[in-house]
Amino acid sequence: MFTSNLQGVTAVVTGGSSGIGLATAELFLAAGANVAICGRNPERLQQAVAGLREQFPQAKLLAQACNVLEPEQVQGFAAAVERELGAAGILVNNAGQGRVSTFADTTDAAWTEELHLKFFSVIHPTRAFLPQLKRQPDPAIVCVNSLLAAQPEPHMVATSAARAGLKNLVRSLATEFAPHGVRVNGILIGLVESGQWRRRFEARENRAETWEQWTGALAERKHIPLKRLGLPKEAAQAIFFLATPLSSYTTGAHIDVSGGLSHHA
Repeated sequence: MFTSNLQGVTAVVTGGSSGIGLATAELFLAAGANVAICGRNPERLQQAVAGLREQFPQAKLLAQACNVLEPEQVQGFAAAVERELGAAGILVNNAGQGRVSTFADTTDAAWTEELHLKFFSVIHPTRAFLPQLKRQPDPAIVCVNSLLAAQPEPHMVATSAARAGLKNLVRSLATEFAPHGVRVNGILIGLVESGQWRRRFEARENRAETWEQWTGALAERKHIPLKRLGLPKEAAQAIFFLATPLSSYTTGAHIDVSGGLSHHA
């Protein structure tokens, strides 16, 4: 039976202190899962936990400061999750922002930093939690990726290339992990409301312009058919589908969450 009831399931969300990660944690908690989140900023993590506990006072929730680019920290986080909540059955890899740069102005150091971030923010958590996932009945990994993976932008050349590599990695992991019953999928997001967009809004020239007006104009400039930015919860809903038995016969796939911005087949 297909169900969205996650009682007894432990779900892990990296980058879970804000935005899409936090919205995903909320959906898992609402479905009854035990939830572990991590993030690099302890203060932001504490704020996220306070909000989650207010909504779900009886939930089993673990939050730990962790830099997913540091394998020792990730291994420690994985050990804490299994000790406190039980072995993970869901892993959501959600970390990293975009880098604005062209080929001409992207240095070797910037290339190295961007490729390292996009790949190892997935590699380290996947490696750390895979032994736990293999022991669960319906294990799943979901990677939050960008539409840039299939539709690159020249002003984000390094991020576009890294995102394409991650899309390929998801397909490779899906094939390798299938014999163990571990499904691996991803989502491709377009423009989604975030702290980064909020900061750009605060720096706007026209101080009389509202958030709705500003984002509506942005969506029009970007030619988004739905004429608005996406919401974190809309990306989270796609993640939830891929992370649960609702998508039990889906692996190696990506869901487009871009409001129609995608032009690729």
